[in-house]
Formats: sequence, structure tokens, C-alpha cells
Amino acid sequence: MTIDAQIEVLENLASIDAELAIMQEELGRENDNIRQKKSRLDELNSHLTSSRESLGEMERTRSEISVEVRQMGIQIERSREKMLRCRTEKETMAVQRELEELRKLVRDREVEIEKLGQVIEMTRADIASSELEHEQVSAEIGTSEGPALERCRELEDAASAKKNERRALAGRVKPALLSRYELIRKRRGTAIAFTTDGTCSACHIALPPMQFQQLMRREQLAQCPQCNRILYFRPVSSADADSQGAV
Repeated sequence: MTIDAQIEVLENLASIDAELAIMQEELGRENDNIRQKKSRLDELNSHLTSSRESLGEMERTRSEISVEVRQMGIQIERSREKMLRCRTEKETMAVQRELEELRKLVRDREVEIEKLGQVIEMTRADIASSELEHEQVSAEIGTSEGPALERCRELEDAASAKKNERRALAGRVKPALLSRYELIRKRRGTAIAFTTDGTCSACHIALPPMQFQQLMRREQLAQCPQCNRILYFRPVSSADADSQGAV
């Protein structure tokens, strides 16, 4: 295979690799978008389940404390009646201590009820907000998942066709050159560069004059001494020359 033919195959291979990279990037974005929405939906489901269970427990606790407060209220009334029947100062003092303890317990329980009420309202607000977000995310998944999956299938089909085309091209490259190309591509992202004026088109380093002269003769391929990409000489096209002349 002539040097020109090798250059043409490598250019086509590099072009296909660039297209595949773009496809894989878009495919990754589409899949990530779907995964993120489904993951958020799972998080919301878990959060709602936990919050509803917590709300139920707090409401039961508040109800139990309220029952306890009512029972202590009945005990307070009985203690007051008992005080009316006291005949000695000692009995009166004992009933007064009992009343004070009951009243303190009632105050403590009422504070607990108030705090629970605040937390319950906050939990209800959080549940309402989470339910709204759940509806929104579910709607987004419903409207976007179908087109996103269809786009993923299109990208996968296009990538598969490009990979077949790539395999055919790769089969035309000498094994040693192909191995070098693949190694550089994995390290650098792109494996081939050109020069028209003595500088590498990829890393823009000035090439040694002797190497540039060898490349200009288009007798062999070389590697950039800076980025190690496979280098070849590309003559300035007439369109480029006219553009530079106009400037």
C-alpha cells in the first residue's frame, strides 16, 4: 500500500473514531438522563414511604399523649375533690403535692404535644412537596423515556454500522501501524495529525527541519516528537492558499 493510500485509510479511520466518540457521548448522556430520573423517582418513593410511616407514628404518639393528658385531668379533678374532704393539714399537704406533680406532668405532656404538632405539620408539608415532585418526575419520564430510548436505539444502530465500517478499514492497515494507531488513540483520544508548515496540527509544536523535509517527500509516516501522534504531510490546498492570500 502506498503512503498516500495509508494516509487516506488512517484519515478515514480517524474520522470514524471521532464520529463514534460523539455517538458514545450522546448515548451516555441519554442513558444517564434516564437513569438519573429513575433514580430520583426511587429516592422519592423511599422518602415518601419513610415519611408517611414516621407521620403515622407521630400522630399515634400524639393521640396517646392526648389520652394520657385527659386521664391526668380526671385525676386532678379527683385530687381536688379529695382535698375538700381532707381533715388534717398533713392530708392537705399530701394532696397539694399530688396536684402539683399532676399539673407538672400535664404541662410537660402539653409541651410534647405542641412540639409533635410542629414536626407533624413540617412532615406533612415535606410529604406534599415530595408528592408534587414525584408527579413531575413521573410525568417527565412518561413523556421523555420513549423518545430517549428510541434515540438510544438509533445511536446504537448507527454506532454498530460505523463499527462494521471501521473493522473493514482497519483490515486494510498494516498490523504494526494499526497497533500503534490504537495505542496512541487510547492515550491521546486522537492518533493522527498532519503538518503543512512544519508544525504539528494537534499539539502545535515546531517539528525538526529534517523531519519536516522527510514528511514533505511523503515517503513515510512519522511521529510527533511532542504528542507522539502519527504525522503526515498535507499540502496546502488551493482554497487555503487563496484564503491566506486574501488575509
